[in-house]
Amino acid sequence: MADVNLVPSSGFVEEIQTRSGQPINTCYQCKKCAGGCPMSFVMEPYNSGLLKLIQLGAKDAVLKSNTIWLCVACKTCGARCPNGIDISKIADVLREMALAEGVAPQDKRILAFHQAFLTTVQHLGRAYEAGTIGLYKLKTATFTQDLMLGAKFMAKGKLKIMPERIKRVGEIKQIFRKAKEGSK
Repeated sequence: MADVNLVPSSGFVEEIQTRSGQPINTCYQCKKCAGGCPMSFVMEPYNSGLLKLIQLGAKDAVLKSNTIWLCVACKTCGARCPNGIDISKIADVLREMALAEGVAPQDKRILAFHQAFLTTVQHLGRAYEAGTIGLYKLKTATFTQDLMLGAKFMAKGKLKIMPERIKRVGEIKQIFRKAKEGSK
């Protein structure tokens, strides 16, 4: 993270708080969120550090961090936070901002997975693991990587070949359309 811009960005904290609905300024760095996060071992900075960078207005550093892309939205941070800050909601907003500003994650596989996941949700109304994996493999040209692991999951019924649709998938598609229109 040493090579990123730490120059404060005016209004950054307020924008993130408004868009995420999270009280970022109430964070006093107790680090309970980082202590419970299953992904903190690969995050740079930890999720508590991300909040500190937001508080400092370090927009460039925040949007370039891998933390916003590695959050799995397990909600452990929000459950552990004494102030109820749900970092996964903040990460959602930050990913949107990063994409809108053309800031992609350093590891292109992360963006490929993000796009594959959202594509399956947009078209089916819910997550479809086999479809997400297939799209990801196409985007990254990693066709045979993890092939045997996938076969084991399928054999145990943990990975369904056919997707399940929700009843009102049109409403999900409408949400995606409105989100796309709103980002223009």
